[in-house]
Amino acid sequence: MTLITLVRHGQTDWNLERRIQGSTDIPLNETGRADALAAAELLSAGTHHAVYASPLVRAQETAGIIAGHLGLDAPLTTRDMREREFGEGEGMLVADYLERFTDWHSAPPGAESLEMVRDRALGALDVIARTSRRRSTPAAESIIVVTHGGVIRSLLNHASGGTLPREGDILRNGSLHRFEAAPGLLRLLEPIPA
Repeated sequence: MTLITLVRHGQTDWNLERRIQGSTDIPLNETGRADALAAAELLSAGTHHAVYASPLVRAQETAGIIAGHLGLDAPLTTRDMREREFGEGEGMLVADYLERFTDWHSAPPGAESLEMVRDRALGALDVIARTSRRRSTPAAESIIVVTHGGVIRSLLNHASGGTLPREGDILRNGSLHRFEAAPGLLRLLEPIPA
């Protein structure tokens, strides 16, 4: 088994404005850098072997802060952990998006479905778990993956059999979610306190 901790990237100005980022490449703001450092502090209570990140700058910067704080190598990039592509919804305020497209399960023109996001993220975690098992000692390896709210939501939903996240649950910037992974398997572990 590989232990995988998913970390939501730190805050951006678009998060603060409640604007949908999707694949738009928005950097962290100062609060976002503090979110990344707070996540690193929580992670410092354990042993970790590698950091991966989505290719988007907000995830890359968060991962770099975490890796530096934990004394780990520079983050490896994993393209399939990028945020959901929202098509025509990109850049919209959340309230306007929900008014126009009704809910998060709808896929606006040019957007990925939640199932597409889940499937590509599961594929990425399979690759990470297989790579980890090849280089790991007999003990489980612990990997940090910095990604996005939409990706984490899709994986929580998958691993919980559709019970998480609950309606209205907020996945805050810098939040941590721990899983056990093996090829073809993703199991949600205990929540990590904030």
